[in-house]
Amino acid sequence: MRALLTALALLVVGTAWAGSPLVRELQALSTRYNENPEKIDELKAALEKAGESQAADVDTLLALAQVCFMYGDVRATTEDEKLAAYDRGRQAAKRAIELAPRSAPAQFWYGANTGRWGQTKGIMRALFLLPTVKEAMKTALALDPGYAPAYALGGSIYYEVPSYAGGDLDRSEAMFRKGLELDPRYTNMRLGLARTLLKKGHTADARRELEAVLGEKAPSNPADWAVKDVPQAKAILATLGDHS
Repeated sequence: MRALLTALALLVVGTAWAGSPLVRELQALSTRYNENPEKIDELKAALEKAGESQAADVDTLLALAQVCFMYGDVRATTEDEKLAAYDRGRQAAKRAIELAPRSAPAQFWYGANTGRWGQTKGIMRALFLLPTVKEAMKTALALDPGYAPAYALGGSIYYEVPSYAGGDLDRSEAMFRKGLELDPRYTNMRLGLARTLLKKGHTADARRELEAVLGEKAPSNPADWAVKDVPQAKAILATLGDHS
């Protein structure tokens, strides 16, 4: 789930916000973060300062939730740093929900940061927080059925979670396929579908999806595709005897 959450979260920032110069700066960074990872630190500090104000708007809080998630995944080097970043991110998303309870992105960021915080803490904490993460995902989809990132989150949840705790590969596949209907160039969504198909024993279908990831000419998030999705797709193909 970690890899799936990482990539879907890095994609979503550019899909819903306008807002302040800081927000626009983060939107731009989200598709080219590989060029200057240190910029994440700078934006995190600036957005944290902006978010401290009681007058912080929804866009600023969503940007703070996003950059904290990015920092936890890309820049943090210790478990404590990761936990602090994800916790700050979920608190920012929670404030965004309070201001805009019908915001699908706010629900998504709350679920994504909460899920990552639980994963960092360990499997038992992750399972304990699972109902919270699932509720955020379901609420995001109820508010906006066309919000593709929530399908990626849902697909990863149903893929990763054990069946006794609510995992369901058929539902995972359905989530990923619906997300790809909405955004066919969402390469992490396609990677998630490939993993699910492999787990179901559909190796040939999974291989086609992985090759489609590698062959994508206009990914929704070019940086994410280059840094996350291509290496992961190649690694999975290598386990199938394909080293292309």
